[in-house]
Amino acid sequence: MVTVAIFGLYVVISWRSVSLERKGFYVAGVEKPPILNGMATAADWISAGSFMSIAGLVAFTGYSGSVYIMGWTGGYVLLAILLAPYLRKLGRFTVPEFVGDRYYSNSARAAALFCAILISFVYVCAQMRGVGIILARLLSVEIHTAVIIGSGVIFIYAVFGGMKGIVWTQVTQYIIMILAYLIPACLIATEITGIPVPQAALGGTIAHGKDSGQFLLDALDKMNGDLGFAAFTSAFGPGGDSRLNMLCITVALMFGTAGLPHILVKFYTVPSVQAARLTAAYALLFVALLYLTVPAVAAFARYNLISSVNGKAYNQVSEWFREWEKTGLVVWVDKNGDGIIQFSHGNALEETRRLNAEQDQSVTRIPENAPAASKNELYVDPDITILMSPEIAGLPGWVLGLLVAGALTAALSTSAGLLLVIGSALAHDFYYRMINPKATAKRQLLLGRGIVAVTVILACYVGVYPPAYVAQVVAFAFGLAASSFFPIILMGIFWKRTTSQGAIAGMLAGISFSGLYIIQVGFFHCAPWFLGISAEGIGAIGMLVNFAVTYTVSMLTPPPPQEIQDTIENVRNPVSVS
Repeated sequence: MVTVAIFGLYVVISWRSVSLERKGFYVAGVEKPPILNGMATAADWISAGSFMSIAGLVAFTGYSGSVYIMGWTGGYVLLAILLAPYLRKLGRFTVPEFVGDRYYSNSARAAALFCAILISFVYVCAQMRGVGIILARLLSVEIHTAVIIGSGVIFIYAVFGGMKGIVWTQVTQYIIMILAYLIPACLIATEITGIPVPQAALGGTIAHGKDSGQFLLDALDKMNGDLGFAAFTSAFGPGGDSRLNMLCITVALMFGTAGLPHILVKFYTVPSVQAARLTAAYALLFVALLYLTVPAVAAFARYNLISSVNGKAYNQVSEWFREWEKTGLVVWVDKNGDGIIQFSHGNALEETRRLNAEQDQSVTRIPENAPAASKNELYVDPDITILMSPEIAGLPGWVLGLLVAGALTAALSTSAGLLLVIGSALAHDFYYRMINPKATAKRQLLLGRGIVAVTVILACYVGVYPPAYVAQVVAFAFGLAASSFFPIILMGIFWKRTTSQGAIAGMLAGISFSGLYIIQVGFFHCAPWFLGISAEGIGAIGMLVNFAVTYTVSMLTPPPPQEIQDTIENVRNPVSVS
């Protein structure tokens, strides 16, 4: 009931805020104060990847998962310093519109349009998966069905509210999201360590049970070692990421933040340049409230999961386990037929399929001489870690309801913003600016909403069959943003010599390099062939490719018209504008 009531509130706000004007639909006018716009930006930012999947990745990978926290938080610093005030002064509705006008070319606008649609589509596909995970548990249905239901919900308030409705909805959403995250975190911290502050509890000692008196992180390291996993706190060692790869992921996420179309557009919804700076500062503060809690939540979840299932008889495990089994996101395979859950390093499902094919028997029994890794009997999708935590900890049902509402909010709020970027890019930047300049506002809105509907259907399909975990798919989008938009926006503001030919070549080179690498390594699971860098981190290299190509081509082509250079000179002086 808690979840249904909160979600109903979102729909009502979006419906009552239905926007009839083009400007209101795309960017909500320029009437929101910085603190509210910062809250709305934080809600847009705290996606399913941030709310659910980061904690799961940190819980399952330990220290190396922290790159997502560092990269996504640090990106807002870049926004506040390098881009926000200048974009606000230029006063364009969308990133493709900025690129088209700054680079005095419809070809540049079309290239930016392609990049914006690709980035936003990859990002929204991850949110569809997140919605499916949440609704699968809430409704006790298979995840494919849940993704379809969630897609319909997203369509309703994204299409009818426009950006104006979503801004007001997102202010409400942020408040619910942060409460939904912090309240369970504080309760679980108290239950494990007796300390109600999660960040302090992370360095505290376990209050009761067989590990009583041990530091939480020491107990986790020992648990992981006993089960064949890398130590929770280890970095760069066996089983961990390399320094280069962690650096590249952090850079891709940071600079990708500063190039995301649905985040950049928020800085057009404030009344002044100073307000744009304040919006970025407030957004960073509001996002940090969640991100600084993630490591503690991940550690609590990992400790409780191992303690509650490993070595326990299946018929003695709490009901939460069987509820998650219904979704297909938790799978136990009794490989040795002893009825005991054995959790260790290894892929339970792939090994089971292989052995079933070899032995052709209904109950797969692992040979006594099989390698230890193949004895793992438990599969748990990392994306559900945060949602399982209250149930594992035995907290009251309303806590789970609140957490589900917050997670659903995170996925829906980001999805709506991304869908509007796609709709506005095609209806405004492509159709109105390039095909039919005489199109009425009503026709643009109708087309934009139709495009959103089609995008929801396509993203729903990818959400049903995702290439990776939610946070990893989100990281792909950030890598594409870093390798396409960030260089040409930065150079477009700070280097007057940047030409349209350079920008077009740089965008296409950067996103092509990163996109092809992500498809190879991230989607088809080829071995990382460029210095061992993962698909999540390749955007850092794509960004360098973009910079190099943009600079080289710009130097080989005629400089921009003088009026463009004068405009950029004026934009670089944002302080003088109220």
